[in-house]
Amino acid sequence: MKLAIITLTKKAKDKSKEIKQLLTSINKFNNIDIFTLLKYSDIETISMDNGFKDTVSKIFNDYDALYFIMASGIVVRTISPFLRSKDIDPAVITSDEDGQFIVSLLSGHLGGANELASEIAKIIGGVAVISTASDVSGTIAVDTIAMKLEAKLKDLESAKDVTALIVNGESIELRLPSNMIVDKVEKARNINPSGIIVYSNKEIIKTTQIIPKNIILGIGCKRGTLATTILDVIKQTMRECNLHMDSIKHIATVDVKADEIGLLKVANYLKKELIIISREDIKSVQDRYQGSDFVEKTIGVKCVSAPVAYLSSNKKGKFLVEKKRDRGITISILEEN
Repeated sequence: MKLAIITLTKKAKDKSKEIKQLLTSINKFNNIDIFTLLKYSDIETISMDNGFKDTVSKIFNDYDALYFIMASGIVVRTISPFLRSKDIDPAVITSDEDGQFIVSLLSGHLGGANELASEIAKIIGGVAVISTASDVSGTIAVDTIAMKLEAKLKDLESAKDVTALIVNGESIELRLPSNMIVDKVEKARNINPSGIIVYSNKEIIKTTQIIPKNIILGIGCKRGTLATTILDVIKQTMRECNLHMDSIKHIATVDVKADEIGLLKVANYLKKELIIISREDIKSVQDRYQGSDFVEKTIGVKCVSAPVAYLSSNKKGKFLVEKKRDRGITISILEEN
């Protein structure tokens, strides 16, 4: 790898020599060149005879990484005309002349700017400033995975989408060839991920989706609630959980709602069974869930949606939504294992 260190002052030039010596000792780069203005140039540096901007324009794509020891604003304005894409642009980092703060400015993941900023900060006693969401949240980006595997991303847009899922705490599965599978990876596989990263050299990979019917909706509602309102709340809540409507196994409610026209119409529209749970059965589990004294005075139990979802399930699942109130409706979503 080739690194260019660009400076505009004598103090920055002296700092760059110190950093070059330290980086050389860890054998990270095959070549490290220091560029500085003609008036500060010496035998260990390369003179920017035609000025700073002209030099940057000529060397920008000749190095794997560029380290500017100067204000970030100057760097941003100077390199902006040369930027193409995060999978092509070199790593760009900046720091102050004292090396107190080393900023990963461009190509943090694929270009390795985050890693370089961290390494330099470590060896000179500075602080690495890294703002990429995955690093700040302690997760890992798809482009970082590609870099670690010494592989290439098929496209940046899908990588961005899956990285967003990772950053937001969604479950992601990494699919590897059989010769790369180890017990730890195999055990870590998620059977119901929100995204999948496929590591393959195939040009075309056929994929399809089989949707399990393992989502149970527990619903309670005011008497006379319109079917359109109930259906709208169901669809909205399913969307919020990134769940397919076809994954609904059945709908459950309490016995006093067995003749609720709106619920019956929704169940018929969705072609799902409406399972009726007795109040006596609900009483045996209702203390596990948030309840209401008003509801208990009205129908004899403290809560409806969560208990009926649980009691109508295989008892091995988990709540994705334990209780949500919306327009006179309470809805619970339980995912069966």
